Amino acid sequence: MGLYSFVSVGGFGFIIWGKSIAEFIMVWQPIFELRMVSHVLMIPAAILVVAGNLPMSNLRKYLRNPMLLGVTLWGLAHLWSNGDLASIILFLSFTLWAGLKFLRLGMLANTGEQGTTEQEKNIWELLKWDTIALISGLVFYVVISLYHGQLFGVGLDFV
Repeated sequence: MGLYSFVSVGGFGFIIWGKSIAEFIMVWQPIFELRMVSHVLMIPAAILVVAGNLPMSNLRKYLRNPMLLGVTLWGLAHLWSNGDLASIILFLSFTLWAGLKFLRLGMLANTGEQGTTEQEKNIWELLKWDTIALISGLVFYVVISLYHGQLFGVGLDFV
């Protein structure tokens, strides 16, 4: 693992630690009966984050940067289910950064300012990576959902 990756993982650890020690100040009460909205948003978020880290696929070809869209959906899902001030600041920051970056890259692509990195591949190659992104994203979602309490200190309720 390179130095940049090591610093990034450490920074992410500091973010989680900072959120865990922040004072709990309730700003709004999420609607308990609608908590499944978060789970529904997290499924495409997980798939898009995985697709952003794989070779060229239809998702990458048409969305340009699916990982940014996945982070935006992840942030929205967490904003929907967390009403405390620390969560709002954390998840709104990620959501705004990723959403604005995604829109900006889309505008650059439409004006031709961004260089084309599109690889010419046949449709079966693109579909292969889409299928891998779908299956891996769903596995990623299930694993994170099952171990969310152990990883982040907040268990999930699916009922």
